Amino acid sequence: MNFIETRGNDGQFPLEITFSQAILSPMSSFGGLYSPKSLPKLGLAFLEKHLYSDYKTLARAILDEFEIDIEPEIITAALNLYDHFDDPKNPVPVVKVREDLYVSELYHGPTRAFKDMALQPFGTVLSAIAQARKEKYLILAATSGDTGPAALDTFRNKENVQVACLYPEGGTSDVQRLQMVTEDADNLKVIGIKGDFDDAQSALKMLLTSESFKEKLKDNQVSLSAANSVNFGRIIFQTIYHVHSYLELIRQSAIQLGDKVYLNVPSGNFGNALGGYYAYKMGLPVEQILIASNNNNVLTKFIQTGVYDLRNLEVIPTTSPAMDILKSSNIERILFDLFGAARTKELMFALDKEKHYELTADELAQIQSIFAADFCTDEEGEAYIKQAFEEGYLMDPHTATCFKSYETCRKQPSLKTIVYSTAEWTKFSPVIANAISGVTDLHDIDALKIIAEKAQVKIPAKIQALFDQPVSQSTVIDKNDIETEILNFLG
Repeated sequence: MNFIETRGNDGQFPLEITFSQAILSPMSSFGGLYSPKSLPKLGLAFLEKHLYSDYKTLARAILDEFEIDIEPEIITAALNLYDHFDDPKNPVPVVKVREDLYVSELYHGPTRAFKDMALQPFGTVLSAIAQARKEKYLILAATSGDTGPAALDTFRNKENVQVACLYPEGGTSDVQRLQMVTEDADNLKVIGIKGDFDDAQSALKMLLTSESFKEKLKDNQVSLSAANSVNFGRIIFQTIYHVHSYLELIRQSAIQLGDKVYLNVPSGNFGNALGGYYAYKMGLPVEQILIASNNNNVLTKFIQTGVYDLRNLEVIPTTSPAMDILKSSNIERILFDLFGAARTKELMFALDKEKHYELTADELAQIQSIFAADFCTDEEGEAYIKQAFEEGYLMDPHTATCFKSYETCRKQPSLKTIVYSTAEWTKFSPVIANAISGVTDLHDIDALKIIAEKAQVKIPAKIQALFDQPVSQSTVIDKNDIETEILNFLG
């Protein structure tokens, strides 16, 4: 499989590149991204063949369909990391919550969030490629809370790799922050910035496309890559769990092979939803993909009206902070797949320069044939958390946003809905403790204890231990000083 550029070619980049090249250098001409030139087809015969395959077998089969240029032994080592999840035989449990609503729990990896599903194997693949080429790489990561811990975990002490992770100071939960600032491996650097996630992501993209920064890295014999979902190495692993979740519903006798379902995704940067879109395009029987947002509801407005408008907007802090994002990178890949490179370049340049763009009526109709969207306020989210808890299910505030779109967006309510739960309850415990007990203004450790007692569950040892570990990463800087800080780290 080869990859092509979402904004067309400027004559400075190859017309097509391989998967390994896309992993190592994720940005393309005119500041665009790489997307598959074509997608494999996974028809009903493929689904039937893998109805009883375990997760790793299914993952390898899908990767084989993509025909990626990665050695089989590297893929084996990467997929074997799923053996370290809570249940090696089933790293992604799919739990029935209501008669027509099932939750795909993506958070059973080492950092208790869905980013582990892609970043655990991704780290092994990228490090192996770098070692085989005898090259050194700086991996940039910008995080709204979950990418950071997952990237740091997967690249910890990996050969030929150094990581600089940017996070918005005060913009993550305490547990997410502790997962980052207690990392002490020599090849990891955590940088808090005075700003929001969009500032961190903009800084990442600027550095990825900065020729002067790349020249400075060359002085240290270092090349540049990224761990965010601008890197298709993330997205390819995120297509797999959508197929797995569908097969799980068949195995649980909730549906029959060929029945359509709704995929219901809490979305900030749109990588999770993009994985579902590619699964749908490859042949997964999907009625529609429901996009759940919080009060930062740019995506909802875009899908409902065709207008992507950032004018006079600032990020609103919410109780689902990993979704506190206004500029969703992976919408670009949707635009490219539906409307082509020339139109994508036109729209993305308008967003960069004028902070808004508008689809035509025909383009909006294409978007709405695949996606529907709604947003969930903090108050509504806490009500959904309380309701689900009383029904016997414990969930985090990001998952809760999906219950709003589940109620409002389905045109075929007889079809089953798969909600994607992106984080364990431990990551956002004060919000959950308030929702189920009414107690407010709690520190994370006190909230965790309240939830554990009320829900009769144990606090995972890795989460409990965070509160006793020393802080080894205390850097907090202005966003304008990021490049200097990173170069000092590489020193």
